[in-house]
Amino acid sequence: MKLHTLGACIAFLLWVGHAPAKTVTVETIEVSPAQGEDSPAASPETIPLGDLPGTLESADEVIVDVPDVLQDRPQILYNKSYLPKPVARMHSQMMEAALSGDINRMRIILESNEVMPTLSFGEIEDPIDFLKESSGDGEGFEILAILADVLDAGFVHVDAGTPQEMYVWPYFSRYPIQDLTPEQKVELFRIVTSGDFAEMEQYGAWNFYRVGIGPDGTLHYFVAGD
Repeated sequence: MKLHTLGACIAFLLWVGHAPAKTVTVETIEVSPAQGEDSPAASPETIPLGDLPGTLESADEVIVDVPDVLQDRPQILYNKSYLPKPVARMHSQMMEAALSGDINRMRIILESNEVMPTLSFGEIEDPIDFLKESSGDGEGFEILAILADVLDAGFVHVDAGTPQEMYVWPYFSRYPIQDLTPEQKVELFRIVTSGDFAEMEQYGAWNFYRVGIGPDGTLHYFVAGD
């Protein structure tokens, strides 16, 4: 082979090795489904109203959009980690007093407020004597059991950002009685009797015991009635 021919071959090979690679453009074409066929990716999932989430288990959980028919219902909460520390502290103190079986432990809690919490819509003299008188057994055991059941129920956070902001137990006291699901009615009957519920249906709202605690941990009420 002649030297000039060999040199030409080497030069050609070097040019091929350093030449930029060619690129190929691939075009993606969406093919519409045939007439009358539904595309699985485009078809939205239909969720029955009964399957919509109605509770918030933690403060970090994402709240989904719900139909307008549910917009006026408060969000039902169960996870105590949602509560501000002062509210959680008051809730814990009241639960401990209720489960202790000693009605007198409620005095410390009630008198820790600057203003006595509402226990009745009428005037009372001694709060512990009033709680005993309100209890079916006359010693306060029934009222403590009611308090424990109320505090153990789901709750709601209402009037956020206003002077009336409150954490309220049970959530039934701020929830439409006529809209309760079968599961919610089971929750309700852990606190009241069927006779109590029948009266509530006639009245149109919860009228049994409820607890209201302000965001600063102040106990505003433990009261029953209208």
